[in-house]
Amino acid sequence: VPLGALCVLANEPREGLTRFQRDGLTLLAKAAMGRLDDRRTAREQAMAEAEARRTLEASDLKFRTLADTMPQMVWSTLPDGFHDYFNARWYEFTGTPVGTTDGEGWNDMFHPDDQDRAWAIWRQSLDTGEPYNIEYRLRHFDGTYRWVLGRALPVRDASGAITRWFGTCTDIHEQKLAYEEREVISQELSHRIKNIFAVIAGLIAFSARGKPEFAGIATDLRHRINALGRAHDFVRPHSANSRPSMAQNSLHGLLHELFEPYQRIDGARVSVVGDDVTIDDRSATPLALMFHELATNATKYGALATELGTVRITVAANTDTVTLHWREVGGPSVTQPATPPGFGTQLIEMSAVRQLGGNVNRTWNDDGLIVALTIPKTAFSR
Repeated sequence: VPLGALCVLANEPREGLTRFQRDGLTLLAKAAMGRLDDRRTAREQAMAEAEARRTLEASDLKFRTLADTMPQMVWSTLPDGFHDYFNARWYEFTGTPVGTTDGEGWNDMFHPDDQDRAWAIWRQSLDTGEPYNIEYRLRHFDGTYRWVLGRALPVRDASGAITRWFGTCTDIHEQKLAYEEREVISQELSHRIKNIFAVIAGLIAFSARGKPEFAGIATDLRHRINALGRAHDFVRPHSANSRPSMAQNSLHGLLHELFEPYQRIDGARVSVVGDDVTIDDRSATPLALMFHELATNATKYGALATELGTVRITVAANTDTVTLHWREVGGPSVTQPATPPGFGTQLIEMSAVRQLGGNVNRTWNDDGLIVALTIPKTAFSR
């Protein structure tokens, strides 16, 4: 309880004071200054806290203004994944009352078929700190479900601990439908191209009917067309359901596709090792023709003509070129032909040199044929 006020009028020590009086005045002065310092410190702290609140409020207002003017839905969560903020766009899109999707209520907004998948991926991000990225269907205010791209990143403190997650939801419904429509058109176009290949093969077989002297040529042409068909089917655009098991636009994948008819059950008859290289539809055709001819010749005259013969393709890529080594083992002894090269050999030369800008070197060993194809790396993909 305040008992009075102290007023100090002198700024010089008075004479004639006893030691007890001087000590008492010194203690009194220190106590008064301590109280004054405490009040000043408290006032400065209060001012600093008020300024911090104003700064935080201004920052929060700036964030909310920015978030509410974005075309995306914006949200944030606590480190444990508890949703505590959605921007105005979220409530405009979903038509839900403010606050009703906080916590875990957001998951009920997803299409029933997407809820478990979305929740599992979100839990994985929370457990590992990895970015959240998923496409799912979100319920629109009109009751329909629209495709949305959901993304989120963690915010970390100086120690690396996650302090908050910030995320967005982007309406991609029109793009998704357009993509699916393109997939249907692409598959229909591919189906028609495959039908053209089949018609050509059928015309060749029909034209050679009754003409035994053309039977071998017709068979070779049909096989070449089938190889082109497999190459086309491998590099064409695919949906998630039709995509090849191996990486699309992969040289290894194309070679495995081409050599599938020549494999044994154990898959060890033709092997592909070494570097993989990205290919496109432009390079797939000459590559398919080249390796089809090599496999055909190996089947007729080389390693694949015997039960235990094998072929090994080694791919070595450097900065500028890609070298493909075709090595046959376990076949009959081969020697360099004395006759002029046949059409298949000329086709290999044309594909490697004229279409891909590379070169071909052959070595005839007692153990089998070795072919080295050196091709500029730029020829494989645009």
